[in-house]
Amino acid sequence: MINFKKGCYADVRIEDRFSTEIKFLNGKLSESKERLEKRAFLRVYDGKMWYYSSTTDTEHIQKAMDELYEVAEPNPDIENDPVVKRFERNVDHIENFKDNSVRNISIGDKTQLLKSFAPATSLDECMTMPIGKYLDRNSIYQFKSSLGADISYDYQTCGIVLFCDMVEGEKKFGAMWQEGGTDFNFLKSKTKDAENAFKEQIEFMRNSVPVEEGDYPVVLSPMAAGVFAHESFGHKSESDFMLSDESMKREWELGKKVGSPILTISECGEILGSGYTPYDDDGTKARKNYLIKDGILAGRLHSAVTAAALEEDITGNSRAVDCTYEPLVRMTTTFIEAGKESFDSLISPIKKGYYIKTINHGSGMSTFTIAPSVSYEIIDGKLGKPVQISVITGNVFETLGLIDGLSDTIELKSFVSGGCGKMEQYPLPVGFGGPYVRVSKIKVQ
Repeated sequence: MINFKKGCYADVRIEDRFSTEIKFLNGKLSESKERLEKRAFLRVYDGKMWYYSSTTDTEHIQKAMDELYEVAEPNPDIENDPVVKRFERNVDHIENFKDNSVRNISIGDKTQLLKSFAPATSLDECMTMPIGKYLDRNSIYQFKSSLGADISYDYQTCGIVLFCDMVEGEKKFGAMWQEGGTDFNFLKSKTKDAENAFKEQIEFMRNSVPVEEGDYPVVLSPMAAGVFAHESFGHKSESDFMLSDESMKREWELGKKVGSPILTISECGEILGSGYTPYDDDGTKARKNYLIKDGILAGRLHSAVTAAALEEDITGNSRAVDCTYEPLVRMTTTFIEAGKESFDSLISPIKKGYYIKTINHGSGMSTFTIAPSVSYEIIDGKLGKPVQISVITGNVFETLGLIDGLSDTIELKSFVSGGCGKMEQYPLPVGFGGPYVRVSKIKVQ
């Protein structure tokens, strides 16, 4: 029980985190560990300053909270502060993973699962230096505030990550496959998917040719479209970037036309997966936020602090990578909404262009860059030979306006390796995805 004192806003969030990491290198077990950590992050706000504390001594949280109160200046009108007025007073208890928690699965069973994927990285003599990883995490969060918020919820991900080098003469390729989700048993059905992915990458290594550089129509897979939405647009929607940047505020004026009329980009923490955040680290309940709706700039992402500064509504996007850090404005699951076309109808009008199937990485703010992994040419409306593309790049707003086709279904991706980085906080789990997306022109190199 925490004794909150009058005259200040205060909250505490506690995470009880269990995680597993198993690694095979060249067929031999090189790492096998389980970790359990419980940590708390405390905040006190007096209307002028925030005071923070992080501790693993969760049995003596009151002592740490009282130390913060000692340095704060009591404010009898604190509940009328613009920031404090935006905090919600939610009371909720959510258990999604009580019956299938990865905490209850033995490390032996997890090791056997990872071993079952090993054949996928030894299908051909060109494959060398295979690496296999099993990763999982189960977290139980608690959040309490001086306003009466009392929330608990659980979070879970688990997945397989496979790597290998492919070498044949002068040809080289770094191959990779991964699958993540929230259910351990779901992974057992994915061994064939891994084998098929590596077979495709073997063919790519042997038969791909350098791209012909230039400006071309491009079709992005749901993975590539999701990374594009996250890196090139999602980060621009994080409102803390514009608090001291007047030019960005003007560029980011709500109601402004910023994309094709068929384009809608949404963001939501309610979706089960790696970006699942039913309540953010301000205690704000998740909701669906439209960033772009029908080509019009419809919203941006907020914490209570940024919402107060810009006189807008909270969105449920105040997140920290763990209880070591203060929360920042961060994405949860960001995705492009579906359109009305099939994949075949997207590529059929393209005389010469490219299909980006998988990617290595992406980045961007005003200008985006995506580094593809496996790509194919499109010739006369049909997929052609595999091609080596270093990057596709362009101006974000210009490219958003050049989107002229969206498939009628979407795929959302959950990955267990890596994550989103911002300032010193990495890796934050996020989700992303979308439909297949056709852009009428992108610079391809």
